[in-house]
Amino acid sequence: MANFIEEIINEDLASGAVDKVVTRIPPEPNGYLHIGHAKSVYINYYMTAKAYGGKCYLRFDDTNPEKEDDEYVNSIIRDVKWLGWEGEITYASDYFEKTYECAVLLIKKGLAYVDDTPPEKMREMRGTLTRPGVESACRGRSAEENLRLFSEMREGKYADGELVLRAKIDMSSPKNNMREPARYKIVHARHYRQGDKWCIYPLYDFAHPIQDAIEGVTHSLCSLEFENHRPLYEWVTDNLKEVFPHSPKQREFARLNIERTIMSKRYLKKLVDEGLVDGWDDPRMPTLCGLRRRGYTPSSVLRFVEEAGIAKADSECAPEQLEACIRAELNDTAPRAMAVIKPVRLVVTNRPDGWEEECETEINPNRPECGTRKIKIGKYLWMEEDDFAEVPPPKFKRMTPGAYVRLKNAYIVRCTGCETKNGETTVFCEAVDGTLGGDVEGVKAKGVIHWVNAADCTDAEFRYYDYLLLPYDGVHEDFAERMNPHSLEVFRGKAEKLLGEAEKGSPFQFVRTGYFVRDTASDGVVYNRIVGLKDGYKAGK
Repeated sequence: MANFIEEIINEDLASGAVDKVVTRIPPEPNGYLHIGHAKSVYINYYMTAKAYGGKCYLRFDDTNPEKEDDEYVNSIIRDVKWLGWEGEITYASDYFEKTYECAVLLIKKGLAYVDDTPPEKMREMRGTLTRPGVESACRGRSAEENLRLFSEMREGKYADGELVLRAKIDMSSPKNNMREPARYKIVHARHYRQGDKWCIYPLYDFAHPIQDAIEGVTHSLCSLEFENHRPLYEWVTDNLKEVFPHSPKQREFARLNIERTIMSKRYLKKLVDEGLVDGWDDPRMPTLCGLRRRGYTPSSVLRFVEEAGIAKADSECAPEQLEACIRAELNDTAPRAMAVIKPVRLVVTNRPDGWEEECETEINPNRPECGTRKIKIGKYLWMEEDDFAEVPPPKFKRMTPGAYVRLKNAYIVRCTGCETKNGETTVFCEAVDGTLGGDVEGVKAKGVIHWVNAADCTDAEFRYYDYLLLPYDGVHEDFAERMNPHSLEVFRGKAEKLLGEAEKGSPFQFVRTGYFVRDTASDGVVYNRIVGLKDGYKAGK
């Protein structure tokens, strides 16, 4: 069933209003993209332009020189391409001359004027929701005077904030943003692409519809906070019909919101600047580069966005829904391996020193075509601390004195006891002959535990991540009051040889533990936990 955006496009194509769908992804290069921007990529590229055989630009809204630079541009290009976007890259700053010409045209038509009212006074004169605004004394300036002043603004004859160009609309409009908003401001700052060529810059609500029109965008799809801006968008395009006879159509969709997740570039930048996280790609961050380092895949992110749905009303998704998407994918694709997070020594006492045998294990039980691989077992092993209890609690089905358990893919063993010296515990067991890959009569294992062969394992660091925010308690609104002090736990354990040789960025299912990826930004053997094995998410929960 088509969603409301698809219905709009279907109607426009059927009526002949458009013959080819053209959209754009319009990020401002003032930070790194987060998962909320993946929704824009999905809608503007996959759901519309690609689905309808059209075109989707990646256009940088670089009209604010004080906050933008190449670092953010390069990161955005990398992230959008990671999500699979292909197309033409453009920049709002490349259209500055054309945008300026449009402003000149509006001045000549008596639809814009230069105002020297101080900013604080201008805000006061704008009025309130119940009180109309007050017209500026500058509103009556002639077109000739406004053209001269606007030209002098461009020439750099005035200081920041001394003059602005305003649209001449209606100071009594019930829509506050239609009360003659500023269209150009003076900013004496070096632009990362244009250098010092410009010292006046168009504001977003003026530049964006013009850029859409220049590029032939048919459907300007943006998030719901821009719904109140649509009348201003249409005012710009309606009054430039002689320049752009075919106006783009702005339509809005609900933002992607996720519980316990910060979806604000401004606040994410604050976390980075204050050192509260390890950079923009910290795996706890909801940035696309953070998700990539955490081990999420483009397909899992896009699947999550698609399942979250396209609606007109804001809502909030459970983070477990995103986790379910990557878990389902990795369950089918990730090779299996064994790692011990909190290691305890395990000795097979009825085997001699130097004893070694090969065991066979499936690479991925869900993909028989992947086949099997060999792993070695020896006299000295590492097992998980939580898998042993000298005095077991009720229903404990792991290693305990006198009980039988199976070592994953290897022998059934019987625990014969343990000893602790200098605070370190060693567990002892005996292998049951004939149980390598099989059973013998009269011996029944209580459970299965994983292990690592001490002779050829590697030391490894395992990083467990939790949400950056604590659950909302109905009181603490500020993110700073909800930071989770346990969002990162680090363990140093043992991993089988395969994991020490894997390439950075390789994902695995650690048997009985969870899904992990080898960290791309660390030296040594470091694995990030992507998500646990257990799926607690239920649709519609």
